[in-house]
Amino acid sequence: MRILVVEDERAIAEQLAAALAGAGYAVDCAHDGRHADEMVFVEPYDAVLLDLGLPGADGLALLRRWREHRLDVPVLVITARGSWSERVLGIDSGADDYLAKPFRIEEVLARVRGLIRRAHGHAQPELRVGRITLDPRRSSVSLDGRPVALTSHEYRTLSYLMHASGRVVSRTELVEHIYAQDSDRDSNTVEVFIARLRRKLGGSAIETVRGLGYRVGGDAGNAS
Repeated sequence: MRILVVEDERAIAEQLAAALAGAGYAVDCAHDGRHADEMVFVEPYDAVLLDLGLPGADGLALLRRWREHRLDVPVLVITARGSWSERVLGIDSGADDYLAKPFRIEEVLARVRGLIRRAHGHAQPELRVGRITLDPRRSSVSLDGRPVALTSHEYRTLSYLMHASGRVVSRTELVEHIYAQDSDRDSNTVEVFIARLRRKLGGSAIETVRGLGYRVGGDAGNAS
């Protein structure tokens, strides 16, 4: 899962980015409205954390522009504007959730998990497909109740596939959602992560749909 943090205060942006990365997300940062606007139309984010008091463009104006262009990425507004009228304005402008500063990192992470879960149609906090359980709250994975140790990229790969359970995900889409913008992206490494996950979770855990991509929660009988 890939997150964009839009925050002009560098210390806060770095704090958020570090916490999100530690929770298993790929994270990009933008420190002004212009760059945020460029990035959100080019890169496929799973959620955006948006500060409203930005240089270069007002956060609410950005949000309204994104929604007018039918950009449906979940947005968590984080701002020092804490009055009820500001919150109503933020929600009415297209925000999915609103959090006033100062905030606790644990609450930010919980709200991000909720945004992503709802965007993918999952009601329960844990994701379960067959024998596999993924708990975004702890960035943990288990097989038949037994913990499975995964690297950060293995976890991101599995997390994205499980959030998209039942849908075929192309290699390109996986690459776009498991790497940050400044990472060295190599689509061939996705095959490596898939192979490692199959060794740890079982060969039928992830289905290969020939010529299209990968799927979790599909018809394992067509796996290869």
